Amino acid sequence: MPASTDALPTELSSFIGRTEELTAIGAAVAPGKVVTLVGPGGCGKTRLALRVAHTVFENWPDGVRWVALEDERDDAAVVQRVAAAIDVLLPGGADPVATVARGLADRETLLVLDNCEQLGDGVAALVTGLLGRCPRLGVLATSRGPLGVGGEQVRRVPALGLADALTLFLDRAYAGEPTPQAHTAARRVCDRLDRLPLALELAAGWAGTLSLTQLADSLHEPYAVLDGGARTAPFRQRTLAESMRWSHELLVDDERVLFRRLGVFEPGFSADAVAELAAPPGRALRTLRGLIDKSLVTADTTGVVARYRMLGVVRDYALLRLAEAAEAERLRDRHLAVYLAMVEQAEPLRNTDQDAWRARIAVELANIRAAIDWGLRRDDPSGGRALAAAMAWFWYLEPRGVEGVRVLRLAVDRGDGARDELQARVLAGLALVCDTAVYGFVGYESARAAAALAAELGADAVGRLARSLCAVEQLGIDLDRASADAEVLHQDALHAGDGFVADSTQALLGLIHLFRDEYRSAIAQLDQALVGMGKRNDRGSASFALTWLATATARSGDLPRAAELTEQAVATAQPLHDFHHMGSARAAFAEIRVYQGRFDDASAALAPIDRLLDGEASPFVPGWERVHGMLALAEGHPAAAIAWCRKEGRTPGEAADGSLTPWTRVVLATALRENDESDAAAALLDTLVAEPMLLALPSVHADVLDQQAFLLHDSDIEQALRLHHEALSIRTDRELVLGCVASLEALAVVLARRGTLESAAVLLGAADRARADTGSAHGRPVHVARTLLDSRVAAQDLADHLERGRSMGIAQAVDYATKARGKRNRPASGWASLTPMERSVVALAVDGLSNPEIAARLFISRGTVKTHLAHVYAKLGVANRTELARLSVPADG
Repeated sequence: MPASTDALPTELSSFIGRTEELTAIGAAVAPGKVVTLVGPGGCGKTRLALRVAHTVFENWPDGVRWVALEDERDDAAVVQRVAAAIDVLLPGGADPVATVARGLADRETLLVLDNCEQLGDGVAALVTGLLGRCPRLGVLATSRGPLGVGGEQVRRVPALGLADALTLFLDRAYAGEPTPQAHTAARRVCDRLDRLPLALELAAGWAGTLSLTQLADSLHEPYAVLDGGARTAPFRQRTLAESMRWSHELLVDDERVLFRRLGVFEPGFSADAVAELAAPPGRALRTLRGLIDKSLVTADTTGVVARYRMLGVVRDYALLRLAEAAEAERLRDRHLAVYLAMVEQAEPLRNTDQDAWRARIAVELANIRAAIDWGLRRDDPSGGRALAAAMAWFWYLEPRGVEGVRVLRLAVDRGDGARDELQARVLAGLALVCDTAVYGFVGYESARAAAALAAELGADAVGRLARSLCAVEQLGIDLDRASADAEVLHQDALHAGDGFVADSTQALLGLIHLFRDEYRSAIAQLDQALVGMGKRNDRGSASFALTWLATATARSGDLPRAAELTEQAVATAQPLHDFHHMGSARAAFAEIRVYQGRFDDASAALAPIDRLLDGEASPFVPGWERVHGMLALAEGHPAAAIAWCRKEGRTPGEAADGSLTPWTRVVLATALRENDESDAAAALLDTLVAEPMLLALPSVHADVLDQQAFLLHDSDIEQALRLHHEALSIRTDRELVLGCVASLEALAVVLARRGTLESAAVLLGAADRARADTGSAHGRPVHVARTLLDSRVAAQDLADHLERGRSMGIAQAVDYATKARGKRNRPASGWASLTPMERSVVALAVDGLSNPEIAARLFISRGTVKTHLAHVYAKLGVANRTELARLSVPADG
């Protein structure tokens, strides 16, 4: 089924004539082709393109997408308009044309680009880039001149045929069957106006005031061409200019005043805005109605609130009249004030229903953009800066972060040196938008500056927002400080009734508890934060909070509930159409599916965004590369997992692993080990062990211990067993349920290798029961353990042991694993604590052998040697080989 034609603009009046053109253009538009309808303003290009779009709609399986560009002046923004129209997320930092092309690559879509004349370079670059990559894409454009792209078919839009022109004019100007006199007068009008559609529409607008004969007589009189025009201008342009002048001169004084003042509006404005800005007091609607009746303003009454617009050529004429009246500067200042007031008055709605607030702002966006642009160019830019600051939340919540950063950076620069609350608001707004764009450093720098300035001025509300963003920065620096700052700020926000900051800092506290693997506290904080976010319909914050809540719930052992939460996170983020929010939600969704062993579902969750990136450096989406690495590992592709992990937060070609998050480094170390790169795995694990933050991240610490133990399975089984038990102890203390299940499986492997077969089988059965209880999939160690046990234990005995394990809950299984270890005969430190393999490594190290020489002598890897030495240093309290050599070796050593 093709997509709905609801995506196309509404046709506000009947379409008449153009039968031959419709047939020819409809046949010309095809996959891989670009057709441009060319002609002067007023010749009917847009209406013809719209009718073609409706006519050929069913021929395009993936629909027709309409992109109106008449209010756009920025070449770089064209691709953003197209991305929004086709519902493709644009990640910051990636090539936007390439991203849109990937979004369209498998679609047979007709893209209609309307009013391209002022955007020649931007449109040409986009069309060239898309057609070169999307063979099934068709493009239909309207412009006053060709686009100038290869393979372009230019279709000149002619004047209407006489019969069509008569039909159009009489349809608009005359009710009922025309008399012979009316028909003759209509023929004179059509001849005088060169059968130009817009000119005919303008003339028909006067049919309620003048008879058709009077219209024809008045149009017969010669009159001057539009100011600034030349007698050598193309005939049809002179015709339209003359028609505009004639129509304008027939207006009454109030209508002339309103007509020229409406020129400051971008297409799409409301009657309220007209009353505020341009209309004579008390006569706004009546005067506006007069201009609508005379076809100088178009009204769209299909929505809840009527919207109005001037066609481009009509607006151009109005702006000339405005300049002639010396009112342009005053009216643009007033336009800025009207839209600043509108955005500020809408602010309470943002605190109660962000969806409704976003919709209210979005419908006025073209005029808000124009107002900001004007305001920031003024000698006194305070109005433009204030409107830019008020729009920060919109840019934050919509997929327009790059635009927001550009405008707000300019607003900061225009306030350079100012020490007032407005500058603090602009800085805080910039920091907010940067939080989901690609300017992390700029954002945190701006947040710190805003917080300092707000504190200096006593601007508490701005200061709370800025301080909350500063607390986010501390997540990667100092968790204790982040927690303390967030707690203080949370209490301040509660006292001040600042719902956003109160809820966001509570969610931040939940995230910090999640980082520390304090899942009960994390869940409690996030649950409470989501209550407030739900009341405000705060999708942006709620989508993040739901992903964190899902992760905490999963690691607590309730994967079915976690899966529900990730589905809710994706649904919450979807209406925002923002890469960062949607990417974060999908990453969490995929991670839970990996835990559940639903690998196809995980891939499907990641695929839409992967298609948009297609090998490009990924923008910042927390956990994106790590989850890909987890999936690749789970599917038995460690080399792919390595590649994914090393993409995190950097451009292709960089190789340093130290910049990766601790969670990703654990996945990378696991992949390196499984890819037979033991030395690299051991070295990476050593860097993690050396980091002070490791002790604050219990799950990471336990994972590191497990991976170090796996590296020792073939060389020091007792040390491996000790490390696995240490990991289990950490996981048990922190109630890391999924981690405890992983420990049971790891212990089953090491015990099977050691020959403690009954315990290994019982733990394997217990792990099987725990996986079923939590809804998680078996880890890879299960297959190793089962293979070992199948070859060493009689089938019936093995079945009995497994069944015994399956009868245990996870707490019983952990208790069994701990007791099965038996009394430790080896102390935790000193010479007596060293395992036989560690003693061998010490002996060779003291003899002066290098790590590679020790590895060769003992038939182990270099990384394993390094790991053994690290454990030796810790147990003996020394820092290096020199101190080790100075120690007195016991007689039995």
